[in-house]
Amino acid sequence: MIKIGILGAAGYTGGELIRLLLNHPEAEIVFANSESNAGNLVSDVHEGLIGETTLRFTDAMPFDQVDVVFFCFGHGKSEAFLKEHAIPSNVKIIDLAQDFRIKGAHDYIYGLPEINKEEIAQARHVANPGCFATCIQLALLPAANLNLLKEDVAVNAITGSTGAGQKLGATTHFSWRNNNLSIYKAFTHQHIAEIRQSLAQVQGYLDADIDFIPYRGDFARGIFCTCVIKTKAPAADIVDAYKDFYANAAFTHYSDKAIDLKQVVNTNKALVHVDCFDGKILVTSTIDNLLKGAVGQAVQNMNIMFGIEETAGLKLKASAF
Repeated sequence: MIKIGILGAAGYTGGELIRLLLNHPEAEIVFANSESNAGNLVSDVHEGLIGETTLRFTDAMPFDQVDVVFFCFGHGKSEAFLKEHAIPSNVKIIDLAQDFRIKGAHDYIYGLPEINKEEIAQARHVANPGCFATCIQLALLPAANLNLLKEDVAVNAITGSTGAGQKLGATTHFSWRNNNLSIYKAFTHQHIAEIRQSLAQVQGYLDADIDFIPYRGDFARGIFCTCVIKTKAPAADIVDAYKDFYANAAFTHYSDKAIDLKQVVNTNKALVHVDCFDGKILVTSTIDNLLKGAVGQAVQNMNIMFGIEETAGLKLKASAF
């Protein structure tokens, strides 16, 4: 059994991670850390787990008892935590924040299995991709592999309210979010850097802009993305290239039919579809922001790191209705 510690276990990602690991055939949660909830039952905070576990939150961090630690912190806290705490070198780390996603003076591997699976398998430390970044990259990577990203790419993507985290804010109140729609961080979203990094990795360069406009949706979970790429490449070649690129992917699938959000909610799947027009293609992609966009992908990375079945603990059915 893989022995696991979770830091920041009381938030949305912490709760979803616990839910997955409780049903993982080769995982054992040793501790779920939350200083503000220490001593409380996990199911008192994550009420969807009532009857599933008697695990309690703890303020202890017994790193010597685990094989891997998941960081479910807010952005910027992982790097600060590591400056103040020592984690044994034999303990693997999977960080769900953005602190180590961009290559630099660290040894974290960017955890997108569709392009970095071999590196993840050898990694001690993995930086889990962002939710928008995952959905957009999976829409664009096959096009990058065809060297099609030569002009600016228009990207629109809408996310559920859980993408903003559990802490209450003005734009997460039900009365504001319900029956509402808004944009934020147009052209400046923090995930653009990691998107560009992966596209350049696959294409070899990236001079074009990724003109990304994010939307807040009036639903709880999921991301739906559209990308417009200008190209004169033959439509049949593009579709075949997309199918080939994901032919061996465990969770990313090309669909011949138009896709929708409910096909992926509550799963670790990503669905991608291409429509070809004269001089441009429209790529649609969709994921569950808390699963393939966060903890589902993190568990997928854990499975790869420990050499077990990539789909272990992640065979989930979509909440289609």
